[in-house]
Order: sequence, then structure tokens, then C-alpha cells
Amino acid sequence: MINLMQGGAYLVNGRDIIADTPDAGTAIQSKTGKAITKKEAARGTIAYSILESHNTSGSMEKLKIKFDKLTSHDITFVGIIQTARASGLTKFPMPYVLTNCHNSLCAVGGTINEDDHMFGLSCAKKYGGIYVPPHQAVIHQFAREMLAGGGKMILGSDSHTRYGALGTMAIGEGGPELVKQLLNQTYDINMPGVVGVYLTGEPVQGVGPQDVALAIIGAVFANGYVKNKVMEFVGPGVAALSADFRIGVDVMTTETTCLSSIWQTDDQIKEFYEIHGRSEEYEQLTPGQVAYYDGMITVDLSKVRPMIAMPFHPSNTYTIEELNANLLDILDETEKRAQVSLDGAVQFHLKDKVKNGKFQVDQGIIAGCAGGGFENICAAADILKGKYIGSDGFTLSVYPASMPVYMELIKNGCAAAILETGAVMKTAFCGPCFGAGDTPANNAFSIRHSTRNFPNREGSKLQNGQISSVALMDARSIAATAANQGVLTPATEFDGSIGKYKYHFDSNIYANRVFDSHGVADPEAEIVLGPNIKDWPEMGALPENLVLRVVSEIHDPVTTTDELIPSGETSSYRSNPLGLAEFALSRKDPAYVGRAKDIQKAEKARMAGEHPCQAHPDVKPVMGVIKQQFPDANHTNTGFGSTIFAVKPGDGSAREQAASCQKVLGGWANIANEYATKRYRSNLINWGMLPFLIQEGELPFKNLDYLFIPGIKAAVENKTEEIKAYVVKTEGQPSELREFTLKLGELTDEERQIILKGCLINYNRV
Repeated sequence: MINLMQGGAYLVNGRDIIADTPDAGTAIQSKTGKAITKKEAARGTIAYSILESHNTSGSMEKLKIKFDKLTSHDITFVGIIQTARASGLTKFPMPYVLTNCHNSLCAVGGTINEDDHMFGLSCAKKYGGIYVPPHQAVIHQFAREMLAGGGKMILGSDSHTRYGALGTMAIGEGGPELVKQLLNQTYDINMPGVVGVYLTGEPVQGVGPQDVALAIIGAVFANGYVKNKVMEFVGPGVAALSADFRIGVDVMTTETTCLSSIWQTDDQIKEFYEIHGRSEEYEQLTPGQVAYYDGMITVDLSKVRPMIAMPFHPSNTYTIEELNANLLDILDETEKRAQVSLDGAVQFHLKDKVKNGKFQVDQGIIAGCAGGGFENICAAADILKGKYIGSDGFTLSVYPASMPVYMELIKNGCAAAILETGAVMKTAFCGPCFGAGDTPANNAFSIRHSTRNFPNREGSKLQNGQISSVALMDARSIAATAANQGVLTPATEFDGSIGKYKYHFDSNIYANRVFDSHGVADPEAEIVLGPNIKDWPEMGALPENLVLRVVSEIHDPVTTTDELIPSGETSSYRSNPLGLAEFALSRKDPAYVGRAKDIQKAEKARMAGEHPCQAHPDVKPVMGVIKQQFPDANHTNTGFGSTIFAVKPGDGSAREQAASCQKVLGGWANIANEYATKRYRSNLINWGMLPFLIQEGELPFKNLDYLFIPGIKAAVENKTEEIKAYVVKTEGQPSELREFTLKLGELTDEERQIILKGCLINYNRV
């Protein structure tokens, strides 16, 4: 089904794969009649040509990218615009779309969600942007319908910013990277590797895009095969997939930890643009005659079968047939793995859902940027026709990804077919994906065509003794399960026909409701600031030395953004930096906030010109030990704050709050064996936090220890590769400093200046 080549590979004439061996040059020459170097062949990828056309550095080794368009939603755009305003924003220099698809429901916090929406509308008017009201479209569907363009690049503040199937290289990043674009700065990265995804065959009936995506994720996530690389989809199998099918695979590439994605384009993509009234945006994209890839994934689409990603990660994949055949064994394995993710905080059971040898699920959801597409819902309707979901505990909710999609489902009868089953149709909303809607009951099991199934992301709260869980599946198999009244069923068992429906896009829906400034700013427009919208607190520059207290120690193999700052109803406080920070690590380490605020007292006193010892009594003995070896260290040149240790933090969401919440609570650093994604590491840097690395297996400190890092400012300035740090031992005899080594990894000159200034806001103010 899926094979990963070891080492690089050449693609010749778009069809022939030649492994990167000493004989590769001869084989290529025999097929093309000419010799080519690896460096020349690397320029033959689609990704290279798009990156080259957007690079402003003059060097394809060190890229400085200017994007064509930006997009954000209502969890992120307030913080982005507030940061940009504090840094001198006067006008959006490029099209910037503000969608309202994450906090569409005002479930908590009184008026604060709608206050943020009005802030977005007023900023679109003042700075010249585009505002998409709640329930009109989820962020990525609007971008596909109205923003994407062949050969273009889009930067979004949501991690699933992926429009590669339409010929657009799109990247999801934390908010500060969008701030840089708004301030006419650049996105700075080394030239990423490019991995080919070579498709052959065509899917059998009942297999959908989520099945293909989960099969790929399961093959590449754990081994990091595509981490921070661009996935380029090529090969004869691409033509067998509709535009909607490609989009459904493409959006899930985020879960592989790749940087971005791009696909070869053809007449089906041309037709997509024509349907949406934007035929001028189509561009045919194909690899060169010879293209070199840093890796090659081959996928035989005909062998893919309906998949399920068990809790609590999209890479925990099995075929549904495999799960049903080995039900108790796999459920037992999942329960054991879950206890690692849940730290044993609650008892997690799945085996009790086996009834008469069948796995009974409690809820089905088809929604959002992954599941809410037109073809997915039409296929689900065909499978459900004439069936009913039953009147017991099982429920099914369907969320079309945009109002134009919803309208067409009403016109072609698919919406009626779904509603007749007892299922519910709802408006465009991302809530089920991140815990702001359809939270299952305690101990319930939900199957969803959405993007993620991290612990508690569906909305349950460990701190309240709650646990429910999500498995990811394709809309087709969710419909087959619903037709079987909750008994887990692969769609390949459906023996009816799944039709092909013609899509008609009604542009009037957006024309009549979306505010589009057409790039014209109105400086006289007044920004609407609700009472929850607060400015960023003052943040100091990096001091000469640092005393850090370890306030959380996480040993899970991977720590998600959702564990660093929970999603769901907590996100309603997103516009209040200090208010939101109260929820940091609340579902992973409830003691974190109190510990971070405790040591922050010393730094607040120092910044106010007072002696830190008076604000925090522990500081005096710590500094006493430090002064024995570093007599010049004192409160005028030494800062105080917190750090966390996590093995591999930052998988998942691009939300900058995972870093900014730590920062406003006095966080100066993270310490990790590696960072799960580039975007999380960038978030740390942009908020002035040091992204320290420590060798795997080496952990000289423990939670609540004090660490001393002398000369950290000079180390950042001088690009020191290895940084000496010390564990401060104040108890026992003798008190001492125990040395260990930290690294920062590669930093650009601009990133170093941001860290030295204390954050991106400070960097742009000076």
C-alpha cells in the first residue's frame, strides 16, 4: 500500500522513479538523452519553482519568503493584529482574510466571542482586509474557494493551512510570523527538503480521502520522514482523484509534521477554478523532466482500505477491517497507550464497548476543513439513504464546510437524505475539531472526519475526572457506521452505489455577506475593543544571566499544543493574554500556572527596580550558591523566570498561545530533546523564549530545580553552539553548581535579535 524509499530519488518524465545510487546518472541519461546533476534536478520540483518565485534573499539556501495572501480565524486574529498594532501597523500590505469559524458559539464568557468578531470587522475596515462572518465558511474552505491560486503562497495562522491540491503552497504558522508579513518583513527558513509522494492506481468504492491521508500519516509520523519538508504529490494516480478528494488528503498532511505541500495540477483543478468563477487563477504545475526528491513515498491507491486512527493521535492507525478482526487486542493496546498520554489521571476503557463481538461507538461527526467538503457529504448521504441512525445513544452531526456547499447539498437533495436518517445538519464551524461543540459524554467514543484526536481535544476535562475520546475516520465509513446504528463498519461493506454529483458554486452567498475592502484601508475607522481585549503586558529584554526554575517536567513521547494551552472553551479568552494564560498546561500539569507565577514575582520586582529576594525568599539562597562561583552575578544583570522540560513539544496546532501564555507568566525558555514542529519553535523565538535542546537521555535536573545560565546574552549574540548551564543545589552539604550543556540550534540573525530584545513586539518597536 505505502512504501518509503531509503534515501533520495529522481523522478523522470513524471513517471519513472530512479533511486539515488551511483548508477542513477547513467539510468537518467538513457531515458532523457542528457546528463544532469543532483543540484540541477532539485530545481525540477514544483516546490522549488514556487519557493524561488517568492524568495527575496537572492540565495536559495537561506530563504526570505514574501507571501501573496494571509488568513486567520477568530482564535488568532485578535492577538496578531494587537501585536502588529503595537509594532506600528498602518495598513494590511496584502490581502488578509479574517474568518470567524472557531468561536462562533458564545458558550462561555458572555459577549467576548462576538466582541472579537466586531474587532475583526472594524480592523478589516481600518486596515483594508476581508471579514468572513460566523457560520459562513470554515477558514480553509473559504481560502480554497476564494483565495488559492496556482503558483501562489499563502500563510495562515492555523496549522491546517494547506491548499497544495489547488497548486498553492500554503504554510500554517504561529501568529507572529503573520505579524512579520504585515510589517513587510519575511518568513526566513533554510531551503526545505522536498519529498515526493508518488500515487498510482485509484481508490476502490468506499475509500475516501481521509483513508488515504491516515495511511500516509501512519507510515511517516513516528519516523519523521517528512518532518519540516515539503510533500509533493505526483504520479499517474493523481489523475484518478477528484479535486475534492485531493483537497481531503492534502489538508491532513499537517499531521505528518511536514512544512507544506504541493500537487501537480491538471484539468480537474482547472475545472475547480472555473466552477468558482476564478479561472484566471489556474496554473498547470508539473515537475521538470528530471526532478530530485530527498525522499519518495509510493502509494498504491487501489490497496488503501478504510482506516481508523485510534485515540490519541492521528498516527495511531489501523484498517477498520484489522481492528474488527483483532478487536480486544487492539483496544487493550490502545487503553495501555492512553494511560501514558493521560498520566493515569483517569481510568480509560474501550473494551467495554464491545457488544456481541462488535464495537459500538457513541457519536459520529463529519465536519470542518477535512470532512465538510461537498463530495464527502454527498457520499455519506448516498450510504445513509433509506437508513436511520436509531433512537438510542448514537448521534450523527454533519457540518458542511461553507454556506455555498450547504446550499448545494440542499438543492441536490443530499441534505434531506441525511436529515431523514435522524442525523443533524449544522452550519460551517470548526468547533468539533477542537472541543467547542459536540463534546461526547464521559467515557463516550466518537468517530470523526475531522483533523485531530489529541487527548481531551474533543472537550472533556481530566481535571474534572472526565474522559471521552475520538477516532478519526472517513465520512464514508462514518456514514456506514451510522447506517448500522453505531456498530463500527467500513464503507467498503456498502454494496449500493455512490454517485458523482455536479457542484455549482453560488458566489452571491459571499457577495451579499462577506465584507471585502478590496485592499482599501480607512484610517478614520474606529477599532471596536470589547472589555476582554487587552494589550500585551510589558516584556523585558534578555538579561546577561538567567536563573530559571523548572516548573513542569513532561516525559510523554510527544506533547501537543493542546496540552500546552487547551482548546475548546478556554480559547474564548484568547484576546486577554493574562486571562488565557491562567489555563496554560491546565489539563496536563495543573500546578504549572501557580509555580510559574511564583518565580515570576522575583522578575517583576527586578524590573521594578526592587530586590528580587524581597519578593521571593528562595532567590537569596540560590544567588548565594551562584555567587560562590560567579561573584559578579547579581539582580541587576540576572533575570529570573521559569522553564519547562518536554521530550518533544509542539505537535499540532499553530496557536501562538502555547508559547505566549508561558511568556506572560514569566517563561524564558523551553528545554527539549527536539521540537515537534518548526512552527512551535518559531512561536517560542518570536515571544523571546530560548528554544533550548538537551541530549536525549541526559536530564541532570528535575522538576522544581533552579538552573543558572551565565552569559546567556553573550552566548546568543556570539552564536555560541554549546552553552554551559548549572543546576543550583542549595540543600545538603556542600551546596554546589552542577554543570550541564544546552544548545540552541540554528537561529537566524533576526531571530537572535528578537530573543535579545525580549519578543517580536520589542524588536519592532526599536
